[in-house]
Amino acid sequence: MRFAINRLDMGSARGFAQSATRAEELGWAMGLLPCNPLKVPDPYVSLALAALQTETLQLGTLLDTPVIRHPSALAGSICTVAELAPGRIHLGLGIGDTAVRFNGLAPASSVAIAEAVKTTRALINGESVDVGALHPARLSAPRPVPVWMAAQGPKNLRMAGRLADGVWIRVGRDAANLQMAWAAVCAGAEEAGRSVEELQIGLIFHTAVCDEPADARLIGKAIAAGYYEYSEFLFDAPGIAWSGPDPHQLRPQVYPDFLHHRDPIAAGRLVDFLPDEVADAFALYGSWADIGQQLKDTLAHCPMPVDYVLPHPVLPLGSKVDYLSDCAQHLLRNFN
Repeated sequence: MRFAINRLDMGSARGFAQSATRAEELGWAMGLLPCNPLKVPDPYVSLALAALQTETLQLGTLLDTPVIRHPSALAGSICTVAELAPGRIHLGLGIGDTAVRFNGLAPASSVAIAEAVKTTRALINGESVDVGALHPARLSAPRPVPVWMAAQGPKNLRMAGRLADGVWIRVGRDAANLQMAWAAVCAGAEEAGRSVEELQIGLIFHTAVCDEPADARLIGKAIAAGYYEYSEFLFDAPGIAWSGPDPHQLRPQVYPDFLHHRDPIAAGRLVDFLPDEVADAFALYGSWADIGQQLKDTLAHCPMPVDYVLPHPVLPLGSKVDYLSDCAQHLLRNFN
């Protein structure tokens, strides 16, 4: 099992490349970049610079979306980057909640995602695709690039099992939700006549680093609210009831949403009506020692083979944690 990071320096393309070099030196296996044209520099320029300045680090998007970029643009851009670092580039696709909301657009439907994944993979693999034009579409310089899907609902997880090369699973750390996710991926693979062994699996865990237990638990509650905001069914398996205001009514106070609000402790106070165990179902939280033990316990009961773990940082406002370095020192080394 290896570790991925999706919070390298996003202030500039050069900054991203420099932090990717640092991540490689610290022992991270993969550096990923969110795709939001209004908030993050062009991901493919950033990835290209990072590809030239690293030697072993896997690089890719987490995630891009066909709502923002057409499949031909996705395929052409990622293959251009792959020319610079053969075998180290990944394309991560998904519905694109945050990026599309910033642009006033609706997330991609399951049908749109499926078509985008199929078309993008075909173009990357050098295939001709009938797009209704005079001639089929074909990429002039295709290169082998794995296409990953990020998913948390059963329908999209099943789709990922059918269509993708890798799956980023984001359902928290409740054992029943992890089992649901794995069953959906396996069902999709079976429908496509594939072996699940063909797929790479990554688990995303929102990770609140905070030595004050009460504050860490509040951040854990905010993280759980972020899951409920978009996938309330994930509360069913842990048996947790949402007993407060509709999270969408609270959204103006946690812009753009619970998972991305700048002050996660304040966001947690808004949902402090949730029971404390909700943090255990959806977050890694507390001191580094607490987080390490929680991750070990989660993986010990995980039903699936795990290729990558992505501990997504959710830090208190004003935190002085050097996440890239501190996580490598206190977490990564204990799992190598």
